Amino acid sequence: METFQGYIDHYLFYKETNGYGVLELDTEDDDIICVGTFMGIAEGETVEVTGDWVDHPTYGVQLKCTSVKVIEPTGLLDIERYLASGAIKGVGATIAKRIIKKFGQDTFRIIEEEPERLVEIKGISERMAREIATQLEERKDLRDTIMYLQQFGITNEMALKIYDTYGAAVRLILSENPYRLADEVDGIGFKKADDIAAKAGIKVDSRYRIQCGILYVLTQASTEGHTYLPQNELVSDAYELLGVAEPLIRDEIPNLIMDKKLVTKTDEDGNTLCYSNMMYFEELGSARMLHDINESVYSLDERNISGKIDATLSSLDIELDELQRRAVYEAVTNGVFILTGGPGTGKTTTINSIIQYFVNEGLDIMLAAPTGRAAKRMTEATGYEAKTIHRMLELGGGSLEEGSRASFGRNSDNPLEADVIIIDEASMVDIHLFYAMLKAIIPGTRLILVGDCNQLPSVGPGQVLHDLIESGAFACVELEHIFRQAAESDIVVNAHKINKGERIALDNKSRDFFFLEREDTNVIYKHMVQLITEKLPGYVDASPMQIQVLTPTRKGNLGTAALNSVLQKYINPPADSKEEYTFGDTLFRVGDKVMQIKNNYDIAWEIMSSYGIPADSGTGVFNGDIGLITEINKRANSITVEYDDSRRIVYPVTNLDELELAYAVTIHKSQGSEYPAVIMPLLGGPRPLLNRNLLYTGVTRAKRCVTILGNQDTLNTMIDNENENKRYTGLASRIAEVERK
Repeated sequence: METFQGYIDHYLFYKETNGYGVLELDTEDDDIICVGTFMGIAEGETVEVTGDWVDHPTYGVQLKCTSVKVIEPTGLLDIERYLASGAIKGVGATIAKRIIKKFGQDTFRIIEEEPERLVEIKGISERMAREIATQLEERKDLRDTIMYLQQFGITNEMALKIYDTYGAAVRLILSENPYRLADEVDGIGFKKADDIAAKAGIKVDSRYRIQCGILYVLTQASTEGHTYLPQNELVSDAYELLGVAEPLIRDEIPNLIMDKKLVTKTDEDGNTLCYSNMMYFEELGSARMLHDINESVYSLDERNISGKIDATLSSLDIELDELQRRAVYEAVTNGVFILTGGPGTGKTTTINSIIQYFVNEGLDIMLAAPTGRAAKRMTEATGYEAKTIHRMLELGGGSLEEGSRASFGRNSDNPLEADVIIIDEASMVDIHLFYAMLKAIIPGTRLILVGDCNQLPSVGPGQVLHDLIESGAFACVELEHIFRQAAESDIVVNAHKINKGERIALDNKSRDFFFLEREDTNVIYKHMVQLITEKLPGYVDASPMQIQVLTPTRKGNLGTAALNSVLQKYINPPADSKEEYTFGDTLFRVGDKVMQIKNNYDIAWEIMSSYGIPADSGTGVFNGDIGLITEINKRANSITVEYDDSRRIVYPVTNLDELELAYAVTIHKSQGSEYPAVIMPLLGGPRPLLNRNLLYTGVTRAKRCVTILGNQDTLNTMIDNENENKRYTGLASRIAEVERK
């Protein structure tokens, strides 16, 4: 590494949101191009940079900076350059020369201690003198804060966030309770705050550390789907994290309750359950709003409804079985209704009948689903426009994750204007999104939830559909009959067998369900590539990009990381016409299939018309969305992705941690999607992942063909293993509490 000192002549590129920039640094010997993070550092500043030389294919030789320190300018030329750089508004080159000529080396002291003397300079008024002093003080505080925080391993970008939150009080906060950063600064979690606290000399048994650790354990539990933890489990996990005596941890739980950061409940067995404050009130609030929506009484004559159902079915020229007909009746007569059932049981036909009934009644209907793919499928199946739930709620920005809230245009102050709201793939909806949605629904609006309760629960915390059904508080119909056309598909038949724990035929006499016994990973790779590139496209009338590999795990030889590396080489091989960009361990190439792996509520998207003009625009891309890379622009340091619903998003390369290759995805990530053909490699793995629920979800993602590559023992292990990873959720209990009142 090499170190240079100089002043920033100008930025060639600078991104306000994260401070990433390319600048020209004027040193004593030469001008050099530097690339790195320069958050809060203005043109004209004197800095010391350390880094390695890199040869960029487009921009040539650059110094890739690993550290940047702001240095107080001391020479008259450096001081003049700083003042003239634009860092201080209202001071240009002419005024800067006059100030330096008048005050020389004493310039900064005069501005800080005797700013009124600046009026001695031609062109500076009293008001302008005060503004110059204020700006210089603010920039000095910012520079001092950045330099102070560098000793704790805090990046310039994060330092700016901390400064924006606390101003000059940063030192006091870090000396007393650095764990406040985990609560109050976006992007700093417990582990980073704990590292800062250790460097600041905070004791390991500090009450602040213990409290922050407890809340961190609950946050981590939410990433595994839990909305609470039993107290004993919470204390045990906090002990593993903090390494302090368990009594000290238990002593802080009442304090967290008093500070309204924790809520405890007692279950029917006398166990204490611990919630984060937000998670508890989302469950309780959801229960109360569901009760109010369901309380809406629709006093309709049963014979009249029956006649209208007959007329609806006649207009659609369809017949419903007894359960389907019951479902239409319950949807009409209840504020909240749940329709569930496995593949081939007629959910779509039933929903179409419900929609047509309400259309005939002149009611306004909204259709939505958790993901873009699921919404697109719903539109195709019903003939009516369906949106993602986020778009229906008119997402603005922010985050739904623990500790912050997304901004929805539709809420309790501006509710959705609909008589009926139908949500498909409801098993995918987590408690955060469900709570936000309910806030936008007023009593008098019917809410209909549709989903397969035997699929995997949501990626986010909670198991909303499961808990609603378990509560028994709402009208619910589970369709059971497999219709004749669906019964001809072994995908449907085998899915139901798997769900019942029954063995499935593996003799390959099926037209749409195949099992290839393979024990060698490399052989599985070979046959997988052959299936995607040669065998299946013609068989299922789809492109290789539409054929999806689903795997239980991310790690190992048959995890997503390894599979994507192999599949990329054969499905989208390199070519002179395809630009590439390496980010971390991932090589991205034009034409690659990619998946968004975290919710980003702020990123902008456009939908282009056939004339290349934006026809629609908005913000937000969500965990699980899949698209294709259409452009890699190295000059602009950006990658463009077009998603299945035609949204086009331009990612700065600094955001590429949000994307990963998607030739192979985990079964959990495939929820709500449907593919012409699915290939599943099953050859051992962690037992918690080898369960019936996971296999059932994977199989039901396929529309025309399922091919399993692996060994029969692994397949049968999954069928036999009905023990899903238990989620601690309390929505059913909160519903029961509300119903009792």
